[in-house]
Amino acid sequence: MAITLDLQLAAQSTENLPQADDFQTWVDATLSKYNKPFELTVRIVDITESQSLNLQYRDKDKPTNVLSFPFEVPDGVDLDLLGDLIICKAVVEQEAAEQNKTLQAHWAHMVIHGCLHLLGFDHISEDEAMEMESLEIDILAQLGFANPYIEY
Repeated sequence: MAITLDLQLAAQSTENLPQADDFQTWVDATLSKYNKPFELTVRIVDITESQSLNLQYRDKDKPTNVLSFPFEVPDGVDLDLLGDLIICKAVVEQEAAEQNKTLQAHWAHMVIHGCLHLLGFDHISEDEAMEMESLEIDILAQLGFANPYIEY
């Protein structure tokens, strides 16, 4: 099944960003097991846009690593649109440095994490968090990345 990714580079700097093929690989690794077509947008933004959206939709006046906006298909409408991910480049870079992770590994984690949110997974309760984190760890391992929840 086809997974269509619309990658939007809205950050002022595209330096040190993964390649478009990397984003597609991470999206495919997360969504392909559902054996259905999906369309989604991944938008890479700066701090200002991330903070503005986080304030508007989550009442948090600070930038965040990833925001997920699932698309709710109205009844009777046949659409493969899964939703949008907004990922803040500066926050991802800062977190990777603080957590002693490679940029590539942290980007992969944020894309996979966001895709799981679009599918309806969450980490509000401890049980939900364990389920979501387990999926993230498994998908990342399949791609050759270490467990992102282990501190080094």
